[in-house]
Amino acid sequence: MSKLIITAAITGGVHVPSLSPHFPYLPDMVVEQAVGAAKAGAAVLHIHARNPVDGRPSSDINVFRDIAAAIHAQCDAALCITTGGGLGMSPEERVKPVGILKPELASLNAGSMNFAIHRLADKIKTPKYEWEVPYLNSTEDLIFPNTFRSMAAFTEAMQAAGTKPELEIYDVGMINNVKFLIDAGVLKTPVYLQFVMGILGGIPAAPENLVFMLETARKLIGAEHFVWSCCAAGKAQLPTVLLGMTMGGNVRVGLEDNLYMGPGRLAKSSAEQVEAVVRIAKELSYEIATPDEARKILGLKGRAKVGWANAA
Repeated sequence: MSKLIITAAITGGVHVPSLSPHFPYLPDMVVEQAVGAAKAGAAVLHIHARNPVDGRPSSDINVFRDIAAAIHAQCDAALCITTGGGLGMSPEERVKPVGILKPELASLNAGSMNFAIHRLADKIKTPKYEWEVPYLNSTEDLIFPNTFRSMAAFTEAMQAAGTKPELEIYDVGMINNVKFLIDAGVLKTPVYLQFVMGILGGIPAAPENLVFMLETARKLIGAEHFVWSCCAAGKAQLPTVLLGMTMGGNVRVGLEDNLYMGPGRLAKSSAEQVEAVVRIAKELSYEIATPDEARKILGLKGRAKVGWANAA
């Protein structure tokens, strides 16, 4: 394999402030933890925006721009802007940052699913903000919509912005969706696949499932036509990324996916998780990709061509 690309997913749209005192839910906290993760070895930073007042997931372009510009000024990691957004956002809200900010990478969710995180509400005894528990509970009756029409529209917006899609694969059927979009001329190869495991509504985070997804991608898309990475929610995070790197893939960690470093021990930052991956990778004699090496592997346009470069 080429050098190992480590992605750090900093805040996401799943966890809420009451779940951990270390969770970065305000813009300055997101910037601080993103820069720390980059210094620890992350070549790519996956970014969501949060409301500066109460930490609710947001699609506010100004918040995205301020976060991206501040990170850009302090490190050279490639930024991947979400189009998953917050659960319940419209497709128009979710894709808006791509056309305006023109990031190097943006997430593109490869199919619709039940995205259920309502069980997290049981962990909250005294909410920090009144929106948190209703937000989590609402996902018991939520479908995360990513239709073929919206996937094509998101892809078109990314192509116009010079942005590489990071295809989020939550279940094996989504690989078939990617194959269809390639055959239809919507997606251009090589594509970048991010296998996301362990979400209720998606494929469980089990070793045989990661093997199955990779083999399915090889059969449907062809090994020469994709680069891949993997991540997992919760306690399966580190075991899954360890397996992924030994299978020749890249890896993603961060507090978006998992708030812990071990049983009962909250992670203090995404950087702490990145540091763990770097230690494991070095013990296995894997070389860690720098941001510029990651850009070359993924075929990214470069940090000078993003929409916030002049704001940094």
